[in-house]
Amino acid sequence: MTAAMLPPLPVALPMLIAAVLLTLAHVWPRRVPDTIAALTALAVTSIGLLLLLRAAGGPITYWFGQWEPRDGVVLGISFQVDQVGAAMVTLIGILFTGSFVFAWGFFDEVHAVFHVLMLMFMAALSGFCLTHDLFNMFVWFEVMSVAAFALTAYRLEASALEAGLNFTVTNSLASFFMLAGIALIYSIGGTLDFSALAGVVGRSGGNPVILASFCLLLAGLLIKAAMVPFQLWLADAHALAPSPVCVIFSGAMVTLGLYGASKLAWQVFGSDPVIRAGAQHVMLAMGVASTIVGGVMCVTQRHVKRLLAFSTISHTGIMLIGCSIFTAQGQAGTVLYMLGHGLVKGALFMTAGILLATCGGIDEIGLRGLGRQIRPAGIAMAGGGLLLAGAPVGLMQHGTTLIETAAAAAGRGWVAGVMILGGALTGGAVLRVTGRIFLGLGALPGEEDRSPTEAEQEASDRPLWLMLTPCASLLALSLAAPSSVETFALRAITPFIGAPAASLQSPPAASSHDYLPWLTVMLALLIAAYDLSRQHLPGMLIAAADASFRPLHALLEAWHSGLVGDYVAWIVFGLALVAGCITWLAIV
Repeated sequence: MTAAMLPPLPVALPMLIAAVLLTLAHVWPRRVPDTIAALTALAVTSIGLLLLLRAAGGPITYWFGQWEPRDGVVLGISFQVDQVGAAMVTLIGILFTGSFVFAWGFFDEVHAVFHVLMLMFMAALSGFCLTHDLFNMFVWFEVMSVAAFALTAYRLEASALEAGLNFTVTNSLASFFMLAGIALIYSIGGTLDFSALAGVVGRSGGNPVILASFCLLLAGLLIKAAMVPFQLWLADAHALAPSPVCVIFSGAMVTLGLYGASKLAWQVFGSDPVIRAGAQHVMLAMGVASTIVGGVMCVTQRHVKRLLAFSTISHTGIMLIGCSIFTAQGQAGTVLYMLGHGLVKGALFMTAGILLATCGGIDEIGLRGLGRQIRPAGIAMAGGGLLLAGAPVGLMQHGTTLIETAAAAAGRGWVAGVMILGGALTGGAVLRVTGRIFLGLGALPGEEDRSPTEAEQEASDRPLWLMLTPCASLLALSLAAPSSVETFALRAITPFIGAPAASLQSPPAASSHDYLPWLTVMLALLIAAYDLSRQHLPGMLIAAADASFRPLHALLEAWHSGLVGDYVAWIVFGLALVAGCITWLAIV
């Protein structure tokens, strides 16, 4: 098989298998759909790796129906695979493989419907990564959203349906924004191919219609990425979706919102200096706000899946900060961080699923000490918490190093402080959960005692080793990152951003702040130790800390009200904010 024939396979194969399962699974034994779905995800992973190798010599382009451009006119739709897109497809395949193994026997009562939805979800995510056509990106965005809506409300309980409704309404608004943005730029350019649109943008020189198109497209993608102030839907969806689905939500789906925004900013709108400058400022501000808000909300949660959901907001904010630095190092660091975070967060949601399956609950305070019987899961959760906190190993740390180096070179050295704060808060929260549930510490709860929680249950007849195997595998993969991965990422990012490869052959300069990862880990350990040893601390210290922190906690909890009308209002405000900031920068 030639390299040119590979790009459609990560999309076509899951869709074909989904159709077969939908047609025949009702006559097959129960475990056949589990096996077929897992093997399909493994095949997508293998195709992603093969594409990663084949794309080393340059992007691979596949024109559907052989509708190639004629005399500069582009009518067809193409997939264009560079190494960044291939890496994202590989991550998607790995996460779905782990999720299918983790969910083995999870949904026996509905047979293969879960597998069909998940396979369609995987096809949509892969298509979103590989497409080189703006409307085709919207199509995969919609397929992704529909599958995610169904998987969120899968249990058909009142709370799950409410979360599914919030998810549906907010992400449907994102779809409307994207469709409106596509219509605007099509009215100017008469084409939807990324390369052709880039030429239109370059020739238009600050056209206000193109500016409006970018604002709408950016807002739609940042809603999917759950960036402040668009983040309100995420915690509800992640808290109530089944654990195997949460692995995909946090590990891949949310991240792809940023991937899409970065791809458009570089490959379509990057030739307009006004849009580029506006995107830098807006992305930086939203990234900083998301890192801090997500971190503060994370450390105050008691529902473990909600806690992990808010940590996703915080770490996606760090990725958006990396996206805002329009240099090769910033983008390469963001890609490494995306890959590492996806693996780590997938493993952590699996540990949450293990708690649900073995301990019958997900409430941190209610499960205090009950995790002693499953200490291997505690080790996995502690390892994930340390990686979130910035432990100096693995893909996340390599990404952090590149982002901090790029920020310092761009005169934004203070960004390192924001990243330290986000890592310390989220890592400290996960380590606190580990200490309370698996070691029985923390008899006196803190602010997390006042946060919302909900009783949940998941299938409890799966063996512990079966659930731990994919969890441990994801953590191991996140750690398997040699120092040369930074240089590889810099070379892989060149086709993505259109930079000359010769200018990026030298490895990045070593960071002069090698103590920062250890500082972040120490702060995370201190946060966890403070929360778990409250009964031994002076009462005046605890009262003073609570009095200073409680108003902020109450304000943020009230903001996340769970009312879809409030969420829509904040989305409209966020769109106005994005458009207003970029327009103001264009005027001045």
